Amino acid sequence: MKAKELRQKTIEDLRKLERELRERLRGLRFDLASGKVKNVRELREVKKDIARILTVIREKEKQQ
Repeated sequence: MKAKELRQKTIEDLRKLERELRERLRGLRFDLASGKVKNVRELREVKKDIARILTVIREKEKQQ
């Protein structure tokens, strides 16, 4: 997900998306521990998406 797309969303939508991604990351970690994950890179991508969301949320809060 690109930061440009995230900046168009509201803070509430971003927080909801963050919760969903954190839940997905949690599931991926469990799958990794049990050996079910084929694409380990997906963990990294989800973490980066969460970081992007948090950055955009802070930018929006600072503007207000």
